[in-house]
Amino acid sequence: MEKTEVQHQVHLEGAIKILTGDLSEEASRAGIDNQLQRWIEDLKAGHNAEFHQLVTDLQALKALLHGGTYDGDQVGRLLHRLGSETARVSNLATGNTLTHVEKLSAALLAAAGQLQGSTTTPEQDLKNSKHGNDDQA
Repeated sequence: MEKTEVQHQVHLEGAIKILTGDLSEEASRAGIDNQLQRWIEDLKAGHNAEFHQLVTDLQALKALLHGGTYDGDQVGRLLHRLGSETARVSNLATGNTLTHVEKLSAALLAAAGQLQGSTTTPEQDLKNSKHGNDDQA
């Protein structure tokens, strides 16, 4: 059965929920691997070369979070790169999915900021990444 746009949106919302919660607590739960894998599979199903870096970084994130303990700075840098890359490819999304992708990008950047002690807001990070001012990745 082929996934529908609504299913992709549900997966995006799940990722946003994880990122806006307590990442340390979420990383200790078995479900985070499944959530990240669904996200990876959704991107692969898009058959778009623009998603390659996202898939690679998500696989790295999955490996880093596996087991519940992780290096916050390393994960923070990876989340920031994922947020910036998600913002970069967001123009490929359409309809209601675009809103979810934009929210996901902001959530990734916010989570990165929390782990890295950023002094900028997620909105500033997103604006900077869209204008090529991404100096944290």
